[in-house]
Amino acid sequence: MKVTKLTIDEKNDEKSTLVQETDDEFAISVENLVKIYNGKVKAVNDLTIKVRKGEIFGFLGPNGAGKTTTIMILSTLLQKTSGKASVNGFDVMTNPDKVRRSIGVVFQEPALGW
Repeated sequence: MKVTKLTIDEKNDEKSTLVQETDDEFAISVENLVKIYNGKVKAVNDLTIKVRKGEIFGFLGPNGAGKTTTIMILSTLLQKTSGKASVNGFDVMTNPDKVRRSIGVVFQEPALGW
């Protein structure tokens, strides 16, 4: 659901629009995602991304940047330390089964647990 507020300044004949978006508009919604291993290694540090449904999104970065960790969190194979993450409107922590039913993932190496 999208909520739109339109305000018109009659003196200057200007229009401004405020659009509030909800997570169900996004295929991927991540806010302030953090993953810390062993209490000290920060693999993902305050990541925020939003990918709209139907968009093509490239997730690139050097080795060790946290790409695989993020994908594992989004596919429910790894728990986040903090932040919010949802896939197709489903929270990865509270609705992992719905997340898994809504995605298709092919990993470089075989992954168990599905």
